[in-house]
Amino acid sequence: MKPVIRIDDQAVSPVSYDSIVETEPGVYSILVNGASYEARVGPNQNSAGQVTVGNRHFDYKIDDPRQWKRSGDAAGAHGRAAIVALMPGKIVRVLVAVGDEVEAGQGIIVVEAMKMQNEMKAPRAGRVSSVQVVENDSVVAGAVLAVIEPSAPEQAR
Repeated sequence: MKPVIRIDDQAVSPVSYDSIVETEPGVYSILVNGASYEARVGPNQNSAGQVTVGNRHFDYKIDDPRQWKRSGDAAGAHGRAAIVALMPGKIVRVLVAVGDEVEAGQGIIVVEAMKMQNEMKAPRAGRVSSVQVVENDSVVAGAVLAVIEPSAPEQAR
C-alpha cells in the first residue's frame, strides 16, 4: 500500500524526475526532463500544505493508509476494538498483557510479514481484554491478535 498524494483534491500519479534538491528549508530545485523548476512548500489552512511553482499554487494532502489517524470519528473510537493481522506473518513480540491499560497509538504486537516488522498499534485508549497470540505464532490475514475494551469510566457512554 502506497501513500496517495492529492493535489487540489485529485489523486495524482507520482511524477518521474531527474533530481530533487532542497536548496533551503521548504524550497526545492527540481529537474524534470532537462527543465529546472523551483518549488516552495508551505502550510495551508485548508489542506496539509501548499506547493508553489512559479506563480501557480497547489494545495496538497497525503493519504497514507499505513499512517495511524487520531480521529474520534474513526471506527473503533468507542467500544471494543480488535487488533487484526493485515497479512499472513509471524508474531515477533507481544508488547502488552491482559489487563494492561493502553493509550491510542501505543504498540500492542509486532508482526513480521514479507521480511518486515510491523508494529500493530492500539486504535483507541482502553484496557487489553485478550491477547490471542504468543511470540513465534504464525497468523493468517484477518486473525484477531488482541482485543481492547474501553476503560471503566468510558464504558458508561
